Amino acid sequence: MEFIDEAELQKADPKVVHTDDVPLVDLSEVEDVLPTVSIRPVDEVLDLQKMAAKLWYFEPGEEVGFHAHPEEEELYYVIEGEFSLKLGDAADPEYVRVGPGTFFAAGPYEPHGHRCVGEENSVVLALGAPADAGDEVIDPHDL
Repeated sequence: MEFIDEAELQKADPKVVHTDDVPLVDLSEVEDVLPTVSIRPVDEVLDLQKMAAKLWYFEPGEEVGFHAHPEEEELYYVIEGEFSLKLGDAADPEYVRVGPGTFFAAGPYEPHGHRCVGEENSVVLALGAPADAGDEVIDPHDL
């Protein structure tokens, strides 16, 4: 018994890409964009519509400054290197040192930031949803 005509079926468009096939973008060369680290915009290459997905590359001392987003929920995964996380209330933040294999997250209005504190270059996978919500940034001291 057939319920759907073959012509009506949406063909799956597999989205597969190797890291090396995602261009490395130096954000220091892009005006008005912070932080000034390098990224691989995996979401753009895979044409993701509802979530952001980036690989962030840090040299020792580089950081994503302390900030929050009004709508975005973010999930991070440390692939390589060591980071000092700055989380929570701007008046009394918590600092946590993490390494490879660590997940950390921040919901809407939750202040967060991280700095590469190791002596080696480091990599973090950053996922966020909705995809375009990360464009609006709030200073945690204004919350």
